[in-house]
This record gives sequence, C-alpha cells and structure tokens, in this order.
Amino acid sequence: MLFFTTLSTNTSHPRQSKLAKSAESSKHSFNVFNTSVIAASIGFACMANTAFAQEVEPSEEILTDGQLEVITVNARRRQESLQDTPIAVSAFSAKELERRGIESTQDLDRVTPSLQFATSGQLSGNNSAAVVFIRGIGQLDPTSSVDPGVGIYVDDVYMGRSAGGAMDFKDIASVEVLRGPQGTLFGRNTIGGAVLVRSADPSDDFGGKARVRIGEDNLKEGFVAVDLPISDELLTRFSAGMRKRDGYVTREFDGQDLGNDDTYTLNGTVLYQPSDKFKMTIRGDFTEEDENGSPFVFAGVNESAPVAAIVSVAAGCPGATIPFAPLVPGDPRFGAPNVPNIDDPRCANDFQYKGEYTNGGNAPVESTLTAWGLSAALEWELNKQFIVKSISAYRSTEWTGIRDADNTQLELITTDVASDSEQFSQEFQVLFESDKVSGITGLYYFDESSDDRLSIFLGFPPSPPVIGSLLNGGPATRDLQVIHLETESYAIFSEWAYPLSDDLSFSAGLRYTEDDKRFQGTIMNLFPSTAPDPSPLPTLATSEGGPLFIFDELFSDTYSATTGSASVRYKLQDNINTYLSYSSSFKSGGFNSRYNAPTPDNLPISFGEEEVSSWEVGIKADVTKNLRINAAAFMSEYKDIQLIFRQGVVPLLFNAGSASIDGFELEFTYIPSGNLMIEGGFSYLNDKIDSVTDIDGAAATITPDNSLPLTPELQGNIGASYAVEVGNNYELTTRIDVSYTDSQYFDSSNTEIVAQSDAVTYVTASMKLDNLVGYWDVTLGINNLTDERFLEQGNASLATLGYAEVIYARPRNWFLSFSTEF
Repeated sequence: MLFFTTLSTNTSHPRQSKLAKSAESSKHSFNVFNTSVIAASIGFACMANTAFAQEVEPSEEILTDGQLEVITVNARRRQESLQDTPIAVSAFSAKELERRGIESTQDLDRVTPSLQFATSGQLSGNNSAAVVFIRGIGQLDPTSSVDPGVGIYVDDVYMGRSAGGAMDFKDIASVEVLRGPQGTLFGRNTIGGAVLVRSADPSDDFGGKARVRIGEDNLKEGFVAVDLPISDELLTRFSAGMRKRDGYVTREFDGQDLGNDDTYTLNGTVLYQPSDKFKMTIRGDFTEEDENGSPFVFAGVNESAPVAAIVSVAAGCPGATIPFAPLVPGDPRFGAPNVPNIDDPRCANDFQYKGEYTNGGNAPVESTLTAWGLSAALEWELNKQFIVKSISAYRSTEWTGIRDADNTQLELITTDVASDSEQFSQEFQVLFESDKVSGITGLYYFDESSDDRLSIFLGFPPSPPVIGSLLNGGPATRDLQVIHLETESYAIFSEWAYPLSDDLSFSAGLRYTEDDKRFQGTIMNLFPSTAPDPSPLPTLATSEGGPLFIFDELFSDTYSATTGSASVRYKLQDNINTYLSYSSSFKSGGFNSRYNAPTPDNLPISFGEEEVSSWEVGIKADVTKNLRINAAAFMSEYKDIQLIFRQGVVPLLFNAGSASIDGFELEFTYIPSGNLMIEGGFSYLNDKIDSVTDIDGAAATITPDNSLPLTPELQGNIGASYAVEVGNNYELTTRIDVSYTDSQYFDSSNTEIVAQSDAVTYVTASMKLDNLVGYWDVTLGINNLTDERFLEQGNASLATLGYAEVIYARPRNWFLSFSTEF
C-alpha cells in the first residue's frame, strides 16, 4: 500500500500576509513526502555504492520484462544512450508520458526536477503563452521584444515566441528536458536549458491509433493518427485532434467561463527515403485556439494607489478621495489618495474578492491562437564517417489576449494584446564519427518579423480632462502601442568528442552567435478611450490627444557572444558513468516596447544580453538490471540579468543584476518485478541575488534580499504503477503519482499577495484496462485527487495602478478515455 500526506493549503482572504507564516509551515508541510524522498535517495545511494563493486551486464542487454530499457536521446544533436550523455537530461517516450498522465508541456514540471512550466504569462492573458524556468532561469514577459530564457524546439526547430509554447502532446515520439545552459549546440536563449519535442514518424505499414475522452467540466477530446505508406520509399502520417472543456472560473458579471479549452490541431509528415544514404522528412502542423480568456481572479488592491482612488471616486465610492488638485475649489472628493475599506461595489478594496474560482470583472476577455509551420529535414550519408543534414523551417504565429487585469467591475486597467510573427530558420550540420573522434559542425540562420499591438484602458494619466470625464461618468484614456520588431541571427558552432581511453572521454565545443535587432513603434495616449485606432498611424508627434512620441525610423542594435562547453566522462563500470562539465549560454538583448511617457530624445530604451555559466558534476548508474539512478550537482553564475525597473507605472528592462544558483538533482527508476514500477525525482535549488545596480530615473522592483521567481527550493515526484492479469486477454494497471513543489514567487518583486506561500502536493491516479488481443484500452483517471487549492500564476502592479491577480489550479477532475490501435 502506498501512503502519502496531503498538505494543507491556505484559502484565507487574499490580503492576509501569506509568506510571513510560510517559512515554518512550509518546513512542517514538507514532512512525510520529502522526508521519504530524501530517505529513498540515501537508500538508493547506499545500494549504488554497494553495487559499484559488482559486475553489471551492458545496458543494451537490459531489455527483458521487469528490467530497464535503453533510452536514446538527442541532447547532443546525435543519437546516444541517455546513460552515456554528460548532460542532465529528463527523457520521456510517448508511452511513458501517457503512463504518467502527462498530457501537455505544462504538466512536465510534475515529473522533471528543477523545471517550472506555466501558462498565461504575465501581461499576456493568453492561455498558450509559455513561461518556462529551469534551475531558476527563464523569462516572465511573453511579448515579442523579450526572448525566452528556455528554448523550446519541435523537431529540431526553435520556436521564437512564447505564444504557442504551451502545447498538448498529441502525436509525439518523445520529449527531452535539458537542464542547464545549452549554448553550444542549441545556441541563443537557452541559458536555463531546452525542451525538445519530437513528433512521431510514419510507419512502414498501414495503421494508426485513435482516442476519445470525456470528463469533468464537459470535457470532450478526440484524436486520430493514420499511417499511409505510398510505397517502400514514400511514407506518410497524418493526425488530427480536438479538445473542448468548460472553464473553471466563472465571471459573476455575465456567467462566462474562463480557463476553458477549445483547440484543434492538424499534423502531417511525409518521409521519403529512396536509399539507405538519403532521407527527407517534411512536416507540417496547424493549431487553432479560440478560448474565453485566462482564469485570473482578484487577489487584492492597494487602496492608496492613485488609479484605485480615481476609479473609486468616479464610481461614487463614499469617502474615497483623489490625490490631485480639485477641479472645483472645496470639492471633498480631492485629497490624499484613499479608498475606504467598506463593502461597496463602487470601492476598489479587498471586498472585491469573490473567491478562488469567481471573477468579478466585466471587460471583454479572450485568448486566441492561430499557428502553423512547415519544416524540411534532409539527411545525406556521404560515407561511413560523414553525414550532412539540412533543416529548413517556416513558422507563423498569430495570437490575442484580452484581460480585465483588475478583475472588478471598476475600470482600473484592461489590456488588449495582439501579435503577429513570422520566422524562418536554416541550419546545416556536418556530423563525423570514427573510432578516434566524433563531432558536429554547423551553421545556423534565423530571421523573424513581429508586429505587436497593445491597447491599455486605464484611469490614467490624471490630467484635468481625464479626471473631469471620469467624474462625470465618461470614459478614461487608452494607451496604444504599435510595435514592429525584426531579428536576424547568425551562428557557427562545433563540438567534438575524443575517447582518451576505453573508460575516459573528453568533449568540447564553441559557438559564435550574432543577433541583429531592429525596432520601430508608435506610442499614443488616446482620449477618450473610446476613440478608434488612427488609420493610418501618424508619423509625427502631435499635441494632446495624439501620440506621446514616435519612433519614426528603424532603430537597430547588435548583440553577440561566444559560448562554449566542455565535459569529461569517466566510466567506473560498464553501466556506471560519471562526468564533469562546463557550459555557457546567453539570452539576447533587445528594445523595451512598453512606454507611457516620452523617452529622452525620443530614443527607444535598449537592454543587453544575459549570460550564464555553469559547472556540473554527475553520475548515471544502472546499478542493477532493474534500478537506475541519475544524479547531478551544479553551480551557476547568472550575469547582467534583465531586471524590471519602473518608470512611473511602466515596467522597463535594464541589465542591472547578478545572481548565483546551485543545486542538486536526482532521478530514479526501480522495477522490482515485471508488474511493478516505481520512478521519481528530486531537486534542491539555492538561489542568491548577488547585486542590483541602481538605474537613474527608475525604481528597482528587486533587491538582493529577494528570491528569483519560479525557483522553489525543494521539488520532488514519485510514482508507482502495478499491473495484474485479468483473465487470459486483459491486464489491469493501477497508477498513482505524487508531486511536491515548495513555496515560490511568481514575480521578481516577490509580491507576497500573488505568491504561492504554501508547499503543494499534487496527486493523480488512474486505472487502465488493456485488451491484449484487441489492441484497445480504457482508462479512468483523476487529476488533483486531493482537490488542492494552489496558485499557478500571479501578477501585480500595486504601487500606482493598485491591482493584483492570480490563477488557481483547476480543482479535482475526472476523465474516462478509450484508445485503440489498428
């Protein structure tokens, strides 16, 4: 019997200080689950130490029932055994993901150490926007002007935008999570690591698979994939999927459900292989999402913030005052900014809180995505030593996100974001392999063009016309930002591995990258807010009621870096490898795109690149035929961090910080018998902000006492499955998975009101009945079995705008699926 402890979750009023009491409760809540993980880790380590003196057969032979399988990865851009790769990698096949209940990228952090994968990025309001952190490094801002800190690759193609990075796993072959900088073989914007998704290839025979699923909240899901071989040389595979589900947050204003699913996908692959020496793979994909909006809810308000006071007075809140000179002498509504804490819907205060799954907003909300891509991968085997590869790809991504940021019926702030981006990439690789040396050399080119439109409705700035309009029940103002960005990136890279002896090998590589970025934009403040967008946009700044300023030419800047890696791998025994590695990477700089006041000389404010260097030591051991333990310890130096500073209400990025991060990670698989499997992982992260540099005219949102966002100190997971035969033709598998995530912050400011202050234990369970003759199965599962109430995302701007918002996880929900292969 498997025992686990459910951790309590604070569901008190959102304005109560959570982190003040979390330190002790988090340590206490850690109790059973993490103590068990640590004890298991120590136990496995002792077993490993004892087993090191034993002879273990080569892993290629460990393939029988109840024993470990050989896992092949592409973490170094060539196929090799996971156990031989001197990199911390979590690798999952499609069957393993299905077994562990991992249905999308955002589920990966339940089974991967040091990974946090969230959706609905800050300020985007889009359900497909990915916020990914590995080992404390990533990027919160989903806008086109800022690059991700963790690279997402689909079939060796880099996805330049965070929108679309949160995806369902429909027709895939494998997923790999590479932890630590990947600056040599994967290049720019992989300072935290990389996530590699690989699609399923066509089969030689006609066949396929299909799945239907129903469940809680009117869940309806369907998927089908078909292999259609045209000839022995030409193979094809096509798949289609859909997913619909009601949202779990209800808007009190109109009953609209937020956080719903409404997604359609199409995929196709053509594989042409006329000989053993040449192969061409062409892939295409299409995704469309049309959803109601991100499931944010009210988390709190700063009653002394100017905007909160303005909208409260405008709504008629008794006793509220505006912090500006009165339009009419003696008007009692003017004075120090204040909103009384009374239960009145006209007042912007904590009584606007409606609950964890009720939204109090009234502005239009939506989340849409239309994305499609084409890629062609060509591979020539010139001889037994040389292989040449070419990867060409084009991708188009359009998305919108409209959110009522204050989540009340008052008009503090509403954001309306639309983005349209296109990217083209070309990569050439030459792979060499001989008995004495192996390596890869390549050239990479990336070209992207993005057009963003951001419209922000808010009760600001506080000019007399705006205040007068609001007090008379009229509209406020609207900031309109129309931005055009272009990026060209060039890189050359090479990495080589040298066996120094039968047990000792050395590898090293370098990459040079140069990014050219261009920026142009129009920044306007429209009054009244109901005024339409000017068409065409003006090209010269005008007086009040027109543009604040115009970036009327393409401003450009160049960012470059030389990054590298080196590793030494030593084989203690046939199935026990140790390694020491060094790696570095950089995240490109760019131009800030959010403004609400003219900049000096009407010049855009740029920021430079970030850099990360990391040392890592690890061991990968198939201790016995049924026990595998992989562990790594690392320390990283994080320099020139792109930190958010505020100029007024506007968040701007500056290179103004440094940090150090170190930690330990462990993963294990144990198969004591043919019908029982136990697997899990654990990570410990220790982050420290070493310095924050002052920026003239801007206020820092972070101090050396802060923690990095999305960097929980402790994280762990453990799962077990047990299979029994039922009759002659059936097998019943019971599965339970438990993941633990320590308390964490969702912003670099460490805003307590939007932090997950309690540790979270998340449990999933399932029972699967397999028909071993008819090739079908039925699965009944439950997600969030213990109905934990915890935060998945948070965002706040309390100083001036005065709002705070959070997203809670979906409550406990069940599903029933039927799958078949043909």
